[in-house]
Amino acid sequence: MTLTEIRQSDKLLLTPQEVGSLLNMHPQTINLQAKKGTLPFPYIRSGNRTKIPRLPLMRWLGIEEGGQTNG
Repeated sequence: MTLTEIRQSDKLLLTPQEVGSLLNMHPQTINLQAKKGTLPFPYIRSGNRTKIPRLPLMRWLGIEEGGQTNG
């Protein structure tokens, strides 16, 4: 997923694959960091699954919901 796609998306939760493609990280790295509790952005763990809330991720990236960047 690109930054533009995330801005335009109406999805509430993103997968590690989607976030990994945006951050240039392997999805398994995101899963492992979530399991260890070391991801620097908000996430949800349910069993072995990791989901990343889209709007908090955008805020962490410095992007407002309307697509504007902060600062």
